[in-house]
Parts: sequence; structure tokens; C-alpha cells
Amino acid sequence: MTLRPPPLPTLLRRVCLAGVLALAGAAALADEYTEVQRLQRTGQGTEALARADRYIAANPRDPQMRFVKAGLLSAAGRTADAEELLVQLTRDYPELPEPWNNLAVLYAGRGQLDRADEALQAALRINPAYATALENLGDLRVRQAADAYQRARQADGGAAARLAPRIDTLRGMMTPPAKPGG
Repeated sequence: MTLRPPPLPTLLRRVCLAGVLALAGAAALADEYTEVQRLQRTGQGTEALARADRYIAANPRDPQMRFVKAGLLSAAGRTADAEELLVQLTRDYPELPEPWNNLAVLYAGRGQLDRADEALQAALRINPAYATALENLGDLRVRQAADAYQRARQADGGAAARLAPRIDTLRGMMTPPAKPGG
């Protein structure tokens, strides 16, 4: 007895059914991400975190929900937990630049500009065209320049008049633009 592949119509039905099931599964996943983010946007951070935790318990290797959870933790002021999760993501998924970028944001928020720079450089080694990391690197460099000018002004009081306009210009660049209509 020889095994033969199923007749073409049967095979096509199976392939189509597998495709439909995969799409349904992808839609369910997208719904979970959407729901967690909706809960966060509506001020239900605790429920968003609980839902993310339930999802991660069922899908522990899902990098996207773990990344979303890191954002939830950061928004809740649990930056140490967010950092731990992002560091773990960089180990589990070294091909992803986003965790490095978000680590840089956490480091910069704590004034650890050198660590932020290293994290952004790691993100850009993975994806040199990662626009968000490039923008964050630009913002970081502006902040570093302003800090350097400020230190120079403190070290040499006579340079204050010369450096003040540069510092003011750079500080103005670091101020977020006003929202339209607001």
C-alpha cells in the first residue's frame, strides 16, 4: 500500500481551512492587543496589566504583548519592572530594536544619558533605518549638548554671556511643540 497525497480539492480545502484558522487566530491576537491598549487609554491601567498578564501566561513567548506590558509598567511608574522586562526582551529577541529604544527612554528619563545613548546605538545596529530611534538619538544629543554647555558655563563664569544663547536655543529645541488647537 502506497500513501498518496490527498486529492487536490481535499488538499485545497485543508489549506484554505488552515489559512482561515490562522487569520482568525491573528485577529484574536490583534483584538487582545487592541483591548489592552484601549483599557490603558481609558484609565484602566490595572485591568490592562491584568489582561496582559493573562495573555502572557497563555503565550509566554509572545514578544509583542511583553513589549506592551513594559509600556503599561512604565506608564504606571513601575520603571524598574519595565526595565527588567525590556532587558529580558533584548535577550530573548536580540533581533528586535524596539526594546532597546524603550530602554533608552527609561534611561534618559533617569538622567542616565550615556546608557540611553548605548541603548539607542544597539537599536540602530539592529535596524539602521529605525526612525523612532534616530529621532530619539537626535533628541538625546541635543540634551547632551545643552548639558555640556551648561557645565562649561558653570566652569567658566566669563563664558556665561557667550553660552547663554546656545543653551536657550537647545532648551527650546527640547520643549515639545504645542499641540494644534491647544
